[in-house]
Amino acid sequence: VQLQESGPGLVQPSQTLSLTCTVSGESIATTYYTSHWIRQSPGKGLEWIGSVTYSGSTSYSPSLKSRTSISRDTSKNRITLQLNSLTPEDTAVYYCYRRGFWGQGTQVTVSS
Repeated sequence: VQLQESGPGLVQPSQTLSLTCTVSGESIATTYYTSHWIRQSPGKGLEWIGSVTYSGSTSYSPSLKSRTSISRDTSKNRITLQLNSLTPEDTAVYYCYRRGFWGQGTQVTVSS
């Protein structure tokens, strides 16, 4: 299984971030695993953002729930994260995680 995150490296405050995790090696719709988005801000530990199951059910961190949406595109075998109302505190490396496998992460910087 391989995970590849992609998205913009620089986003302005108050805008919406959209990241994609493309999964290869197995189908996100037919294998019974959950895909997660996790981030790590500078100098901080890992923070779980949310997840989506093989059937499309989602869960979110309570602290980010009001600003987060996770979806899946089974035709392209990928998971999408949207995080709105960005602030500089959302600057982090964003990771996709699935059953023990990590993507390489993508740096997101929120700055004007």
